[in-house]
Amino acid sequence: MFEKITIIGVGLIGSSLSWAIRREGIAKTLIGYDSNTEHCERFQKIGVADQVENDPQKAVADSDLIILCTPVGAMKSVFQQIAPHLKSGAIVTDVGSVKASVIEDIKPFVPKDVTFIPSHPIAGTEQSGPEAGFASLFDGRWVIITPDAGASAEKTALLKAFWEKCGSQVEEMEPKHHDLVLAITSHLPHLIAYNIVGTAAHLEQVTSSEVIKFSAGGFRDFTRIAASDPIMWRDVFLNNKEAVLEMLGRFTEDLTDLQRAIRYGDGDKLHDLFSKTREIRRGIVAAGQETIEPNFGRNKND
Repeated sequence: MFEKITIIGVGLIGSSLSWAIRREGIAKTLIGYDSNTEHCERFQKIGVADQVENDPQKAVADSDLIILCTPVGAMKSVFQQIAPHLKSGAIVTDVGSVKASVIEDIKPFVPKDVTFIPSHPIAGTEQSGPEAGFASLFDGRWVIITPDAGASAEKTALLKAFWEKCGSQVEEMEPKHHDLVLAITSHLPHLIAYNIVGTAAHLEQVTSSEVIKFSAGGFRDFTRIAASDPIMWRDVFLNNKEAVLEMLGRFTEDLTDLQRAIRYGDGDKLHDLFSKTREIRRGIVAAGQETIEPNFGRNKND
């Protein structure tokens, strides 16, 4: 599909993309770059890329597709460095969990002969680093692309075909709507997980290690989410604050309502809510976005 693809940022997503590109033969030449020299060295040892550069400008030279896999807070700086060196006709995309702020940061610096089409693969694990990547991460998962009204239909179709070749299903969405949807499906759950684990850590000092020692399955699931890359998630919350705060407000209202039901012994209300949420879980499994087996999509040896 492409003569040359450059991956900017070789953590979990960048490394997994590299494996998927290799598996499907999507590029003749695959280049990796990371500002972290240690990551570059580790990615080099993995051997999935044809070349690993420590200079972003050299990394994008003559590349047909450039994929920004850095934390969203770093994308503007990286793009400013590479923009003057992009090949005419190149496509640039990203994998950020926030779209509106990324577009605001990058769009002013996109050369006229380059196409920028934001992407967001709804895939990941709590692991990070070059070694965490695996080719099947995107198989059967959704990727949302958010092209603007003036984006080339041909380039958009090519990027969509790229993600489909990596194993994903693709849907187009308006950037602000994307950010609102992801605020409730991804960002708020992470915020809750970080907070619950933080509360438990505080209680741990009071209960002589009993919180950690007797952790049940629910708490363990929260700790898995809370083990996600802290830099990435710091940037997500800072760059999607309006949507997150909106969803957090709604969550707080619902939590207050649930608190009232518990306080006044309203068992019918609790049963109705728990029945509805159980059906949502079954719907997610039926849609192929999870299975009843543990660690679905999180085992690099699958």
